[in-house]
Amino acid sequence: MDIFDIITLLGGLAMFLYGMRIMGDGLKESSSGTLKTALEKLTNKPVKAFLLGLGMTALIQSSTATIVITSGLVGAGIISLHQSLGIIVGANVGTTVTGQIIRLLDLDASGTSFLQFFKPSTLAPLALIVGIVIIMGRKDKNSGKIGQIVIGFGILFSGLMSMTDAVSALTEGGIIERLFASLGDNPFLGYLIGAGVAFVLQSSSATIGILQAFSTSGLLTFSAIYAVLVGVYLGDCVTTAIVCNIGAKPEAKRVGIVNILYNLGKSVLILAAVTIIHRLGLLDGLWDRVMYSGGIANMNTVFNLACAILLFPTLGIYEKQSHRLVKDEPSETGKYDELLDALSPVFFSTPALAFGRCYDALLVMQELARKSIERAFELITDYDEKAAAKIVEDENYIDSMADRISNYLIQISAHITAPMHLEIMNHYYSVTTEFERLSDHAMNIEEIASDLHEHEASFSDAAMTELKVIRGLLNTILDYSDETFKNRDVAAARHIEPLEEVVDDLVSTLKDHHLERLRAGKCSIFAGTEFLNLLTEIERISDICSNIGVATIARINPQIMHQVHDYISVLHSGRDAKFNREYQEAHDHYFNLL
Repeated sequence: MDIFDIITLLGGLAMFLYGMRIMGDGLKESSSGTLKTALEKLTNKPVKAFLLGLGMTALIQSSTATIVITSGLVGAGIISLHQSLGIIVGANVGTTVTGQIIRLLDLDASGTSFLQFFKPSTLAPLALIVGIVIIMGRKDKNSGKIGQIVIGFGILFSGLMSMTDAVSALTEGGIIERLFASLGDNPFLGYLIGAGVAFVLQSSSATIGILQAFSTSGLLTFSAIYAVLVGVYLGDCVTTAIVCNIGAKPEAKRVGIVNILYNLGKSVLILAAVTIIHRLGLLDGLWDRVMYSGGIANMNTVFNLACAILLFPTLGIYEKQSHRLVKDEPSETGKYDELLDALSPVFFSTPALAFGRCYDALLVMQELARKSIERAFELITDYDEKAAAKIVEDENYIDSMADRISNYLIQISAHITAPMHLEIMNHYYSVTTEFERLSDHAMNIEEIASDLHEHEASFSDAAMTELKVIRGLLNTILDYSDETFKNRDVAAARHIEPLEEVVDDLVSTLKDHHLERLRAGKCSIFAGTEFLNLLTEIERISDICSNIGVATIARINPQIMHQVHDYISVLHSGRDAKFNREYQEAHDHYFNLL
């Protein structure tokens, strides 16, 4: 044994951890939509929750990621803490899948060319070759993710083989033999070592994978490593609990606490059971047996499955204890604080979930802005101080939402790699500003209504008739705008622009009509000025709806994003037959109503 063997060991460890990281990142990136759909459709059936947690963790190979996402969903109010219990247990079992994959080290391929393909020495270079071919020859955005997953798999096994070779050299000095022999005499020390390494590496799968690599030395016995395995469970869940606590609400923090309590219960159960069974002499044939990679993987799986079955009925106790350990915060929150608290950093690793929470908040913003506009117009003819105060109150909520959503989107940007997610981020950032501006114009209309009420002024009958016509058109545009964002409806978005052009025509015509009434003395100067201001607000609201429509179209057709002016110019220049037809039909209809 020399320094070069140690360097080889550490280099192999680095490759193993890096391969696991990029493979896991690729799996999480490509499956974020699946995660969202599966977890949000969770029911109160514990067994189904268990299977979901198991399946998701097996897919992304990270119990930490599954539980942190679950914590975020609990904090967002999408699922309850009680519903999360089955996912937590399932995640702990699902993480054993990685060990079963690594057990391929034990595969005996001698004399069988087919089995040779499943040896790490063949799988590693084969995966690297396939991965780089996919990445270099990719034709769509999903190919890069698949290539990343495959290359990560290859790097993982390359690192595993390097560690295995280094361990073979280290065994010659007797260090490993003395180390694990001492662990057999002191299970508590083994428990602490397992917990410490898992805490530092922040991955139970990685820690157990390293243990499987060391098993090739032929020096790891059941008595030496069973306590190490159990310690790994605690070390990994402590890391998870820390992540769950970052900027989280009490209910989300309790997910991490339940995970710790469950793994402590699992530790006590396994250590007590092994001790009692050993003293009864029932483990004599296994106690000093050498454990290789497959044996460690099986031991890990059996421990987790057995504990899941035995401890499942006790999950309610862990839930109650989590409420005692994590107290509820004093309730001094605003009306929409729970909605905004759902914009949690725990979703950054799965952008689909993060954008889902943004979408929920934006829908509320859109609804509030639309209602404020309707209330503001009603104040023109029937002023109500309570309705006016409601517009001001909702304006404050909308401003707060806009700030929180904008800041959240900026934070998400550092975690985005997929073009699809970049398009969503740009779309949401754009409409956040537009919804806030809609609310601002509702406030402006409220101020016009307030001034009219204060001066006991009103519009003429002719002005009110014209206002009814243009309001009907504006409501149609707002309806299309709502449908556009709510359902990402490009067809609805394309209806907005020709109608917005008719609004411009109507505003120009109505201003001319009103100036004629002013010259004829049919309207007061004060009321006339406010009417002209109201027409300007209507025109600006229709412009904002146009921006929302274009932003949605740009999300579906990203090339428009940097050519918005050209896109609008083509429509207004008369070169689009569908636009021309819709514009003319709307123009004739609304001008005939005047």
